[in-house]
Amino acid sequence: MNKTKRWYHAIGPGLITACVVIGPGSILTSSQVGATDGYSKLWVVLIAAFFMAVYMTLGAKLGVVSGSSPTELVAARAGRPLAVLIGVSVFFIAASFQFGNNLGVHTSFETIVFGNVSADGQGSTDANPMSTSDTAVRIAVDYGVVIAFNVLSILFLFSFKNFYRALERLMMSFVAIMLICFAVNLFVSRPSIGALLTGFIPQVSDFQAEQSLALLGLVGTTFVIAAAYYQAYLVRQKGWDRSGLGTGLRDARVGSTIMFLITMMLVATAAAQLRGQVLQSPADVADGLSPLLKNWGKPVFCIGLFSAAYSSFLVNSMIGGFILADGLGLGNRPEQLIPRCLTAVVLLTGMVVALATIRGEWNAVGAIVAAQAVTVLAAPLLAAVLLWLTNREDVMGDDRNGPLMNVLASLGLLLLVGVAYYTASHKVWPRIGPFLDF
Repeated sequence: MNKTKRWYHAIGPGLITACVVIGPGSILTSSQVGATDGYSKLWVVLIAAFFMAVYMTLGAKLGVVSGSSPTELVAARAGRPLAVLIGVSVFFIAASFQFGNNLGVHTSFETIVFGNVSADGQGSTDANPMSTSDTAVRIAVDYGVVIAFNVLSILFLFSFKNFYRALERLMMSFVAIMLICFAVNLFVSRPSIGALLTGFIPQVSDFQAEQSLALLGLVGTTFVIAAAYYQAYLVRQKGWDRSGLGTGLRDARVGSTIMFLITMMLVATAAAQLRGQVLQSPADVADGLSPLLKNWGKPVFCIGLFSAAYSSFLVNSMIGGFILADGLGLGNRPEQLIPRCLTAVVLLTGMVVALATIRGEWNAVGAIVAAQAVTVLAAPLLAAVLLWLTNREDVMGDDRNGPLMNVLASLGLLLLVGVAYYTASHKVWPRIGPFLDF
C-alpha cells in the first residue's frame, strides 16, 4: 500500500503534459514521417524529446521553487501587458487547434463504426451509396460523439472537488492505453531492429537546406513549448513545493520519455507497415494498419487514437483557459471558477468549429493558419520567459540555472526560433501571401 502511495506521489504532471503533446496531429505527422522516410528521422524525434525534457524541467523547477506561476511572475516583474499577451496568445492557439482534437475523437469512432466511409457517403469497399438510414446514423455519430464528449469534459471540469487528482488518474489511464495499443501495433508490424537503430544516426542529406526545414516541422509536434510552460502550473496543482524539487524533475523526465517512446513507436510502425502510402488523416493510418492482428490492428490503433485525442482534448483546453485567466489576473488554480469557465470556452469553441467542419459547412484552414501565425510569435516568447525567470536570483534563489542548463535551454530556444521560421515561411506565408500586394 505504501509503495503504491509513493509511486503515485512520484509522477503525475509529466504524464499530463505527455497527453497534451501526443494528439491526433502528432500521431498523423509521426506516421507520415515513417511512411515517407522510414526509420531515418528517428534521431529528430530523440532531439525534440530531449529539448522538451529540458523545458519541462525548467517549468517544473520554476513551479516548485518559486511557488508562483510563470505568468504571475511575468506580471510582477515585467508588467501586466506582457502577461496578458502571453495569456491571449496561448488561449487563441489552444482554441484554434482544439477542433483537431474533436476531429480525432470523431475519426476514431467513425472509423470503427463505419469502416472506410468517405465524406460523400460512399463506402470504399463497394460503389453503392449509403442508405438513408445509414446516413442518418452517421450524422448522429458525427454530431452526437463530438457533443457528448464535450459535455462529458465540461461535467468533468466542474464536478470534482479535487480536480487535479481526478485529472491525473484519468490521464494515467489514457497513457497506459496509448502505450499498450501502439506497442501492440509496433510488435506485430515486425520492424527491422537494425534499420530502427540506424535511424537514430543523422545522415548528411538531412542537413540540406530544404530537408532541414522539413525536419523542423517534425520537431514542432514533439517540442511543444506551451505544454512545457504549463508544467509549472501542474506541479503546483500536484502540491509539490521546494522539498519536492527532485521528484518534480524526475517526473518531467518520465513524461518526456513517454512522449519519445510513443512517437518512436508511431514512426517505426508506419515505416514497417505503411511505407510509401499517402497519409492525409488518422483514418488513413488506421486503414493501413487494418491487416494487422487479423484485422484487429485498425481497432487497436483507433483505441489508441481516441485516448490520444481525448486526453489532449481536455488538457489542451486547460492550458488555454488557465493561462489566459492567469494573464488577466483572474486566478490559475483548479478550484477557482474563472480558469474553469475559460477552459469551457476553449472546449465549446473547438466543438463548434469541428461540427461545422465535419458537415462541410466551414473550412477550418483559416483558423489553422491564424493559430500557426500566433505560434510563430508565442513559442519563442514562452521559451524566453521560462529561461529568463529560471535565471533570476529573486525568483529561484540558489536553484537558478547552471551553465549547462543555460546552454541546453539556449539551444532549445534557437531550435524553437527555427521552428517558428519554418511555420511562417512554409505554412503561414503561402496561405496569406497571395492576398497581400507584396
